[in-house]
Amino acid sequence: WGDREQAPGEKYNFMGALLNRAGTNSAHRMHLHNMQLHTKFHAKASEFVYVSPMIAKLEPPVIEAWDSLIRAERTLLDKVQDQLKQAGLPPLDWYLVLHEIDASPKGMVRQAGVQGRTQLAQYNLCRLVDRLEREGLVERHQCQLDGRNNVLVITAKGRSLRRAMWPIYAEAIEEHFGARLSHAEMAQLAALLNKVLVPERN
Repeated sequence: WGDREQAPGEKYNFMGALLNRAGTNSAHRMHLHNMQLHTKFHAKASEFVYVSPMIAKLEPPVIEAWDSLIRAERTLLDKVQDQLKQAGLPPLDWYLVLHEIDASPKGMVRQAGVQGRTQLAQYNLCRLVDRLEREGLVERHQCQLDGRNNVLVITAKGRSLRRAMWPIYAEAIEEHFGARLSHAEMAQLAALLNKVLVPERN
């Protein structure tokens, strides 16, 4: 705040500095008091970790693009889920897991591989695999090369369900996504997203 040089990671009496600057302005001090109450569930109001202005400041185009990406993802997935539900079919995650297993050689794949491809949280994937196994859609076997991992095998029932879900899923993709962009726009969008997904290099 211009008082002195701040070292990265140093704790700073953020709220105290703001109150000092507010002086006797009662309206300003009341606003800061409300901020203090708002943050009480997250941290002690008098201690915050200093964040470099270079990190904290994001340009408007970055924020706008990020916001659009998040809203688009959530909107499209909600529409897919709604259409699957209306058709009396399970949630999309069921399809994604069954698809990854079915697309693997001999219809079997390590559970860690499914997690990497679907990006499901480990806990959520474990619970889902438990459910799929109870429903007779997959079989789970201990990996012979790595006892800490499981191998998932799709069953005939699981393959049948995946095939039944695909037409509804494909229809939703086309209706809410494919029909709204040209092939050139699709290629451009895929290239941009792949650029973001490339692992950062040191």
